Amino acid sequence: MPISTIVPKARFSAQARLRALQADIMELILDRDLDAGDPMPTESELCEVLGVGRNTLRESLKVLQALGVIEIRHGFGMFVAPSNFDALADGLTFRGRLSLRHEGLEALQLVDIRQALESGLISSSIALVTPEHLLLIEATVVKMEELAARAEPFAETDAEFHRLLFEPLGNDLLMNLMSVFWKVYRKIHVEIGTGGLDLAHTAGEHRAIYDAVAAKDGLRAAELLSRHFDGIRKKIQKFVASD
Repeated sequence: MPISTIVPKARFSAQARLRALQADIMELILDRDLDAGDPMPTESELCEVLGVGRNTLRESLKVLQALGVIEIRHGFGMFVAPSNFDALADGLTFRGRLSLRHEGLEALQLVDIRQALESGLISSSIALVTPEHLLLIEATVVKMEELAARAEPFAETDAEFHRLLFEPLGNDLLMNLMSVFWKVYRKIHVEIGTGGLDLAHTAGEHRAIYDAVAAKDGLRAAELLSRHFDGIRKKIQKFVASD
């Protein structure tokens, strides 16, 4: 049998063993009821418990560190990592930007997911929003309007507006996911360019969303949020078609 047909199988087999070992390490964390910040067993103990060599273990630990499962503090040891969505953001950013060089499918799917999240959850957030919190949301709209009048971009204020919309839900996972999506969108925006962006129109969209939220009109807010993402979707489609 030609060597070229043997080597890939061996490589894939080794990758499968490493993935299995990574799964075993995560199961060990769960079985021992370890929490974020708790110290991990030493390398020697892990080698003994899992029945693997030190080099093989270290390969898997490096992957788990990159995934944000464990944290290696040199001179102190290994710990269960706190919540960290950087790896997810980096991965989605790469996939989104890569897709822009082809059909743009994954970039468009990211828009679909964020659109579904925001339009689907806004009614629940409206039910919990307080008058004091509405003032914070409106302040971001006013700032966007002022910046638009000076022809200055307002990406960070835009992000703060969307974060404040859903803060009343008290859902940390949602806030982290929205932060991830925002980081991804910023990179995609840089990739496709911001030429032709109507700042006044964009600020006006946010004003309309705020007005619906302030009026406690969940259906209207959901509709406006859903439409809000049509612009970036069209820009992605246009960019891909012209490439």
